[in-house]
Amino acid sequence: MSSLPERALTERALLEHVARIARETPDRIAMVDGERRIDFAQLWAYAQGFATHLREQGLQAGDRVAILLPNRIEAAVACYGTWLAGGVAVPLNVQARARDFLPWLRHCDARHVVYEQGHRDAELALEQLGSSPAITAVADAKPLCPSYNGAAEPPRIDPSAAALILYTSGTTGAPKGVALSHANLLANAEAVVAYLGLKADDRVLSVLPFYYAYGASVLHTHLMSGACVVLAPNLLFPHLVLEALGRERVTGFSGVPSTYALLLEHVALGDYNLSSLRYLTQAGGAMSPALTQKLRAALPKPRLFVMYGQTEATSRISWLPPERLDEKLGSVGIPVQGVSWKIQCEDGSDAAPGHDGEVWVRGPNVMLGYWNNPEATAAVLRDGWLHTGDIGRLDADGYLFLHGRRNDMIKTGAHRVHPTDVEEVIAEMPFIREVAVVGVDDAVLGQLIKAFVVADDIPPRAEDRIKAHCRARLAPYKIPRLIAFVDALPRTASGKVRRVQLMEPETTP
Repeated sequence: MSSLPERALTERALLEHVARIARETPDRIAMVDGERRIDFAQLWAYAQGFATHLREQGLQAGDRVAILLPNRIEAAVACYGTWLAGGVAVPLNVQARARDFLPWLRHCDARHVVYEQGHRDAELALEQLGSSPAITAVADAKPLCPSYNGAAEPPRIDPSAAALILYTSGTTGAPKGVALSHANLLANAEAVVAYLGLKADDRVLSVLPFYYAYGASVLHTHLMSGACVVLAPNLLFPHLVLEALGRERVTGFSGVPSTYALLLEHVALGDYNLSSLRYLTQAGGAMSPALTQKLRAALPKPRLFVMYGQTEATSRISWLPPERLDEKLGSVGIPVQGVSWKIQCEDGSDAAPGHDGEVWVRGPNVMLGYWNNPEATAAVLRDGWLHTGDIGRLDADGYLFLHGRRNDMIKTGAHRVHPTDVEEVIAEMPFIREVAVVGVDDAVLGQLIKAFVVADDIPPRAEDRIKAHCRARLAPYKIPRLIAFVDALPRTASGKVRRVQLMEPETTP
């Protein structure tokens, strides 16, 4: 028999958790957006208002609602309102262009589109769409719809029904929309809440977009806990982000490696009052041990959670207990609750501890599949296992160490090289801010190893110094033949490096 309280057994979706909080603690602040503040009762009333609006526009159960909004209160209202109306929320990258929006809108067959008034690329895509979805244009700092003052009871949710479609970044060809169920979202959120120990008095500063799985997870985990989500100023002004951390007495902050690299580079963290910070989380690509150590030196008090996940696994697969960070530096930790994994060799056998293979995972957070794409789904979901495409190994204690994507493997001569092996060594050098390593075509060796380096101040003979540093620490075949100094690395919306772009001839990031 389950040890969960009876109330928890009836809450089978994120929606139901938020509804309960709106009933029990209606005055608790749910979100802060600049000068705007909204409590849980208001958030719920606005979500109900938007749900009513969607139904009046003819939305049926299972219909898709595309949400083209930056991080603002209305983006959360639109998501929860869509679920209240029985629809499927499809948050889209608001920074994309019309040529991106058009295939996404067609692929999900959006029946309703929400966008910010004056978003020219959204308007262009709608003009070219051909079909005629219902439209809601949101004015600046204005509520999405009038609030609804009726009962705060949510509809009964089918946990297995699709709730969210997230289009993965960096794909080519036909769009790949990851379809996540209400059960997927709740399993992910409950796992994160458990290891972070989230409580109603927590306050997170959100810099990650809600249309990205990590950003969506930050939003939902805190709202279901009765905690507050503070929307951050633009990261282009890092000092304003730090000021908001102190002013709002923020207890948590989540970022990708480039987020932390930017803050460490452009602001003196010691100049700000960050005494309220309880935890930091990192995901969205591997963070080098060197950057991890820099971050811990600059912010020694907050607990740092290194994490690993995929959109196909509703954001989170593993976490590294902060108490073991020094002992397991470079690891992404152990599976989150409910998730199991194994490392598979190319011949289909289980890899022994210490040996590399593809990471396979299964659990209640694994996606329903790719929306309207059974072939792509079958390629990664087999016999209940999600084939992640990530290469890694387990140590004797069962902690996972990743070595990059299977498709990122560099084949140089008779050797195979994981880019992260080289990146971690180069990142040890004090003048290096970021580095990405790829293989570029070569007529003799098949591929040559090329390193793209972002440096604070490039010292004399920097290229020779990097190669000498690598020679002292790496096998000869892992030493980069080519080194390019760039101002920035090309990244996806989720902060991951676009390696494919770096591999293009005469790449200009």
